[in-house]
Amino acid sequence: MKTKAAIKTMAAIILTVIFCAGNVWAGSVGDAVEVRIVSDNGYALPTYPVKSKQGKHKVYAEAVKGDHYRIEVKNNLDRRVGLVIAVDGRNIISGDKSWLKNSERMYILEPYGSGEFAGWRTDRDRINRFYFTDVPDSYAAAFGDESAMGVIAVAAYPEQRRYEPPPLPQQESQPGFTRDFQSRGNGAQDRAPAAPSPSVESRAKKLSKSERSMESAGTGYGREEYSPSHRVTFEPERRAVERIYVKYEWRSTLCKLGVVACDRPHHRQPNRLWDHGGYAPPPPRS
Repeated sequence: MKTKAAIKTMAAIILTVIFCAGNVWAGSVGDAVEVRIVSDNGYALPTYPVKSKQGKHKVYAEAVKGDHYRIEVKNNLDRRVGLVIAVDGRNIISGDKSWLKNSERMYILEPYGSGEFAGWRTDRDRINRFYFTDVPDSYAAAFGDESAMGVIAVAAYPEQRRYEPPPLPQQESQPGFTRDFQSRGNGAQDRAPAAPSPSVESRAKKLSKSERSMESAGTGYGREEYSPSHRVTFEPERRAVERIYVKYEWRSTLCKLGVVACDRPHHRQPNRLWDHGGYAPPPPRS
């Protein structure tokens, strides 16, 4: 009997572990919301933690040049959350320089919901895809802005909780009013234009950047895709519950920074009977 009980207990533990593991997002960063970067082949970018404290997370991620990618976010809160998302310092809905404030354009996730954000929004039902590229070819550099190059930032603003009194009986109802909160969410606000397309001329000016820029990663303005969205009413809290920063770089750059351990080629000592082709070298200079 003890053996059977032990087996049942072990089975329960195994089932619990499997269930918990199924709720873990591979390669994700964050607590209130979880963020991960996924390429079109379904591969989540490997991340390397840099700093983590309450409400703020910083990680490095390894990017592959030319890969299209999307930003996946999961809401772990029991209320709606507004996401201000910036790529290379530009708001992905408006294209404007972002400071991750709650007054900016944002996407909305339902309680415990998730979403995928794959490009610069150019219309209610259109985006231009994200892809990893060199800095001179990036969307942000086309506007002369390299101030936050190579950073994917997500600020999560929970919806304000408001007390709603029970409705009065019909005979006691009084003249009311409505307030139209500024709409933020899966679409564009009237006062802010969609992300503009970088001009060919401005791109050409950036092609003369130094090799330093060529060694860094940025996000380009890729192919157009259908991506429907709609507006919703949403009032965010004043402060973000969490901010997540993903600094993506090429593997070679991560190696130089010491973020990842890269194997260096073995340096072989010269062989006096093998090297130099076996011919007499020139005499040393005095």
